[in-house]
Amino acid sequence: MQIRLKRIYAAAGTQDGTRILVDRLWPRGVRKEDAVIDFWMKDIAPSTGLRKWFHHDPERWEEFCERYYAELDAAPDAVQAMQEQIQKGRVTLVFAARDESHNHALALKQYLELK
Repeated sequence: MQIRLKRIYAAAGTQDGTRILVDRLWPRGVRKEDAVIDFWMKDIAPSTGLRKWFHHDPERWEEFCERYYAELDAAPDAVQAMQEQIQKGRVTLVFAARDESHNHALALKQYLELK
């Protein structure tokens, strides 16, 4: 399984494979016609309430992951759609968060690697 992570503000690369935006909201400052993404999977992003609660606070990271995993467990269609893309080859999860060590895309990657 080859899952990569990349901020939407970083340049797309030939090694990215299928680029999937995994944010619920469109990233600020990025025009849709300029974004290099293959799919926008809003349904796999954390709920608005969870996103606002977490607010990228590293002290809430572990609990955020637990809550997000519970949301993913309750959204089997979204998870299956993502797994189907992964089975086709390399996937890059594209996200907008500044913190590259504590964000939902990283949590999603970890979740998918465990499935």
